[in-house]
Amino acid sequence: MNITEKILAHASGSKQVYPDEIIETKIDLAMSHDGTTPPTVMTFNKIADKVWDPDKIVIVFDHNVPANNIGSAEFQKITRKFAKTQGIKKFFTHGEGICHQVLPEQGLIKPGEVIVGADSHTCTYGAFGAFATGMGATDLAMIYATGQTWFMVPRTIKINVQGALHGYTTPKDLILKIIGEIGSFGATYHALEFTGSVIENMDVPGRLTMCNMTVESGAKNGIMEPNKAVLDFLKVRNVSDFKVVRSDKDASYEKEYNFQVDDLEPQIACPDNVDNIHPLNQVEGVEINQAFLGSCTNGRLEDLRLAADVLKGHKVHDDVRFLVVPASKNIYLDALKEGIIETFLEAGAIVCNPGCGPCLGAHMGVLGSEEVCISSTNRNFVGRMGDPKSKVYLANPAVVASSAIAGEITGPDI
Repeated sequence: MNITEKILAHASGSKQVYPDEIIETKIDLAMSHDGTTPPTVMTFNKIADKVWDPDKIVIVFDHNVPANNIGSAEFQKITRKFAKTQGIKKFFTHGEGICHQVLPEQGLIKPGEVIVGADSHTCTYGAFGAFATGMGATDLAMIYATGQTWFMVPRTIKINVQGALHGYTTPKDLILKIIGEIGSFGATYHALEFTGSVIENMDVPGRLTMCNMTVESGAKNGIMEPNKAVLDFLKVRNVSDFKVVRSDKDASYEKEYNFQVDDLEPQIACPDNVDNIHPLNQVEGVEINQAFLGSCTNGRLEDLRLAADVLKGHKVHDDVRFLVVPASKNIYLDALKEGIIETFLEAGAIVCNPGCGPCLGAHMGVLGSEEVCISSTNRNFVGRMGDPKSKVYLANPAVVASSAIAGEITGPDI
């Protein structure tokens, strides 16, 4: 079996599982946020009085923090009441950050576990060798009540990546390249298993970025076998009592892709689909009104550091709003200590509190009609960040920063 099949077999109490088989599995950790907890609670209240295990539930306020309208405020009231009534202690409401950054930071993610969340980018945690996937509020309500759910065992696509990333080319460019090759529906309900020397040597932030975006190809989950960087990350947070799961050498895959990245240049996802991928040199010169650095995809310290390196000594273009949103409070504090926040402010950027912010077009940085944004986020669908007539281009943090300076899409000098 491959890593995904082994994890699901263990969770279902089976010696072996097979692609397309329907199984019932036990859940190790379940998560919802301020946007998805209330609809989860609405269904939960119809079927149960107490959650199956309050210690295995995590709730994070991140989508609209602080509340930006009455609806958001009411959602957060419902969520606070639910958490208090159910004795849920892993409850993050004071701007700790985006759920997909907060959970790993807090040492809540373990290799080999089955993790679900009422958010499509829950697949991020596959970076740690866990089976992690998003689901709807109704399904999550059943898990909150029973601690179990069913899955169809996904078929697995193997992505082998060799070579080395150079210059200002990052894991964000690699995953964009892969999605461009596979297509936005090419991995629907499949597991994407990443292997090869590039993945083995990749740091934790890069792994999180790549697994985060696997859902943009339709994948059920993205997953990587834990490497030394992952094990060191867990050790620092005193995470123990886990088992590293690895694919058998004779594991079977539905399909395999091979990528050689030595010559890979920065990639851009052009409107209005994530698989509309072009190399930077084919997109340069597009005028922008806004640049956004942040999100659960690229709001980590390494991303802020890279952008600040590009921005240092420059000013944001007069016609551009450059919004910077650290993915967590801890990242914000580290960026303050390193002088990164000072660099952004001196350049004319607007630094906002940790959270999802402009990514979903609901809170801060909403785009107007015909406006263009270059963003480090994961989606560029019609109306994703505001008006349906606005346009969003996706890029790595260095390209976002250099474009904010130039007023048009461009890359930093290498």
